[in-house]
Parts: sequence; C-alpha cells; structure tokens
Amino acid sequence: MGAASEFAVTYTAEVSGPRYTSVDDLRLEERGIKYVRVQYVDYGNTVRFRVLPVSYFKRVCKVARPSLIISPFALAFVGIRFAGGFRRTDDCLHVIDLNSFRVCTYAPGHAVVMTWFQEKVPLPTAGLAMSICPRTMLQKVVDEARAKAGLTFLVGFESEFLLLRKASSPPELVNDAGWGCSLGYRTGAVESAVLDEIVDCIEGAGVEAHYIHGEAAPAQYELVTGPMSPLEAADALVFTRETIYNIAHKHGLRATFAPRLLSESSECSQPLCGALAFGALRPLRSRSGAHMHLSLHSSAPVAKPDTRLDAALAPELTPTERSFLQTLVEHIASLSAITLPTNASYGRVEDGIFWAGRILAAGLKGVLSGAELKTGNCAKPAAQMSEEERRAVGLENPRRFPRIVGDARQMLDKDTYLKETLGDEFVGVYLGLLEEHMTLPTEEATITRLIETF
Repeated sequence: MGAASEFAVTYTAEVSGPRYTSVDDLRLEERGIKYVRVQYVDYGNTVRFRVLPVSYFKRVCKVARPSLIISPFALAFVGIRFAGGFRRTDDCLHVIDLNSFRVCTYAPGHAVVMTWFQEKVPLPTAGLAMSICPRTMLQKVVDEARAKAGLTFLVGFESEFLLLRKASSPPELVNDAGWGCSLGYRTGAVESAVLDEIVDCIEGAGVEAHYIHGEAAPAQYELVTGPMSPLEAADALVFTRETIYNIAHKHGLRATFAPRLLSESSECSQPLCGALAFGALRPLRSRSGAHMHLSLHSSAPVAKPDTRLDAALAPELTPTERSFLQTLVEHIASLSAITLPTNASYGRVEDGIFWAGRILAAGLKGVLSGAELKTGNCAKPAAQMSEEERRAVGLENPRRFPRIVGDARQMLDKDTYLKETLGDEFVGVYLGLLEEHMTLPTEEATITRLIETF
C-alpha cells in the first residue's frame, strides 16, 4: 500500500494529468518520426493499425476531435469476415489518444498512439463513449473506483514467451535451456541479442523493465515490467508484446505467447513433437502465461482494531482488500472466458499445475457492498488439501474452475453482474468471435493458429 520496505522498491499510485495537450508537444520531427501508427487491439487479440505519414497525422490532430472513421465491426474480425452480435451497422470515430504516444523503438522512424472508439455525435444517455470499446471499459471502472470508493490501482505484468526458429517447419525451439540457465543467454547466440534488444527498446520507450530471465520450459523467457496505472499498464503491455514480436522477427526468430503448444493427449505428427521437444516429453512443459500483479490504494483510513468478522481469515489484508478479493473470487470462473480464451489456456491451469494466472476483475463490486471474505489463506493448492484442511479455511464446498473454454463461455453468458458491467453487446460479440476464430479441426491447425494469434 505504498509503505517503505526493507527489501522491495516502493511505488505509489498517483493520479496524473495529461502528458501531452497538443500534437506539437510530441516533438515528432525532433524525434525523427516519419510515420505514426494509429492502433487498437481487437477482441481476438490482434493488434491492428493504420500508418499515417507524419504530415497528415499532424493535420488530423489539429481538428477538434482528432480521429479517423472506422466501423465498430473492426473490433471482431474473423479472417475477412466479422463476428455476429453487433447492434449497429453505422460507422464511428477512431479517436486518437495523444497521452498514449510512444516512439516505436523497434521500428525506426515510427511512433504509435492508441485510440478510443467513440460516437460521431453524443447520445442522449451515453454521450460520446461506446461501451464496446475495450479501453473505455477499463477507464470507466478505474474512474468509478476512484469516485465511489476512493480507490486507485497499480498494475504490473510478467510476460512469458517462447522463441522459435521462424524459418523451420514445423516450428523449432531455439534452445533447450530451463529456468534461469545461462545456456539460454550465451554470448553470440541470436536469442541473447534478441533479449538485450527487447529490453533496450522498451526502456527507450519509457516502459520500466525489472528483469528478463529464462523460464521453466526450453526456449521460454519472462520479461517483468514495472507498475503503472491500469490503462497505462494495458497500453504498455501491448507495446511490450509488439516489441518482442518485432525484435524476434528482425533476427529471424518467431516469438509466441501461446498458452500451451501441446497437451498430454495430443496426437501430433512425430516431426512436430520432435521439433518442439528436443526430446519426447518436453512439449508438455511448453506453457506460457501473462501474470498480472495488482495493488489497491485506498484514500480511506484503516480503522484499528479491525472488528470485521472476516479479519481473522486474512489479518494481513485491510477490509477494503478483503472485500475486493471476495467478489473477485465469486466471478473469477466467469472471467476465465476472457482471461483464458482458448482450450490450450486450460491445459496450463489444471489441478496441480503451479503456473496460476492472476487477474484484475470484479472486485470493486465487493468494495462498494462491503462484502466479507469467506475463505482464508490456502497454504497449498486446494486440489492437494484434505477435507479437514479445506474446512479450516472455509472451503467446504469449493467451486471447480471450468475445465474447457466452452464451460467458461457459458458461465460468462450467465453471469448477470459481469454482463451488466461489460455490456451485453460486448459479451455477445466476444463469445461469438471466440467460437468462430479458435475452433479448428486438428491439433496442428490449432497450434498454428495459437502461434499466429498469440
């Protein structure tokens, strides 16, 4: 919560004003910028942009609402088609967010700005904001938390990825190194040059890198970046991933964040298994995750002593933190349709697998309602606990996490609170896109799609 620590770097959650008030503040010519990417991320995890010469970008930014025309369908491409579920067919505006500006240190002469999907003219009840815009959804929750509960947040990410030899077919891992092994960072190796350049690029663009190291699987690495406000952190994560993709490509490799390339039940061809394996069983270890670290910062003083009934379950947490955690747990199974959008995602969160994902979710609901925590700290995974151990921490009837993405989609579709918070239109379009985009007939086709998409 911002207190000084003897062993950790301290960060504070501060609400800052706009960094740039006009396009002139960007100093485009001084920075050597020739092109600007007007960018967004669609519901299928694809980064999409239009490239504007700097001269035209400056003209666009001189109008009252700097923007381009776009169709809301562009949020849900499935190949050359669109997912169903949209309630409108007219165009909207792709509004430039100058405060998201970064120099594309991985692409000389280029810069990038993120965007808002907005109405052309204000609607009577919603104004200019469009509920289907992902960045708008996030900022709305952040603003509501600050206004109604006095909460601010810091968010940091760990990005795990595999490096593959791009020219090989089937794909081949670049090395057989494991967690922290120097074998994965040899001087003169192409992957070492890639990793150094990735860190240089994100630091040069203003994203703080904490460290990079070899992860548990062969040719797997993890890059940890510093905490920011939620929207800044989301934009920085997109930039970090684009940096990793582009620098790997520059050096003849392919980076993938695919959650899992093979499963124990895979019936892939022997060449594919062998190429990914460096050994018959190694594909089972090829699991990658994106871990989010979240801290809550409340403006309300903490009452002492803590007299709430749930204090004994988690005495190290404040009442606000316990309320946030309780409703997060209540909705986390439904949220898995968003945080774990493919069947491969569930292969890496089976009972007993320790790469547990972290998620920012519906905790604000609990803070506003004063929800009390019902479950104490689990010293080990629930799947490994005895009945007596579960009762001791309030887990007499634990709910099971969805085993496949189809179950998760049904849970999200039936979660009235999340559908109200995220919007019925978004949920309908998103679930339809997943069904069309990630349902493939064979294991090898699925692997190819995962590598291409993630």
